[in-house]
Amino acid sequence: MDHLKTTLKQFSFPLLLQQILNASLIFLAVILIYLLGKELIYFAQMTFLHETSLGEFLEKILIFFLYFEFISMIVKYFRENYHFPMRYFLYIGITAMIRLIIVDHHNPVHTLLYAGVILTLMICYYIINKTPVERPGQ
Repeated sequence: MDHLKTTLKQFSFPLLLQQILNASLIFLAVILIYLLGKELIYFAQMTFLHETSLGEFLEKILIFFLYFEFISMIVKYFRENYHFPMRYFLYIGITAMIRLIIVDHHNPVHTLLYAGVILTLMICYYIINKTPVERPGQ
């Protein structure tokens, strides 16, 4: 009976949620690694077998980097004691906006708005790098 009480006291709902999150992120990383491998195979096919446009090739490269950045962010999450660094979200946002400019550059107003978003993300990145890192656990 005492063992059951001790076990229940040690059980923590946040700990359970953390374990579910960790398992989900590992599953997501496996999927992203698979998709990254598919992109590499596609690059090889595009390079050696098909004639493709420069825009399509650049789009695929940026998709490759998006996968790569998400995987890097997951790795960093585990290395930094379950913390996502904000700069990785900014990297992903900047890369995604550049991809949108390359893919959808037919409307000048949209392109200008995308460029404005990139500028805003770059300013945020600058602010984050200039701000000292203070965490509750330090």
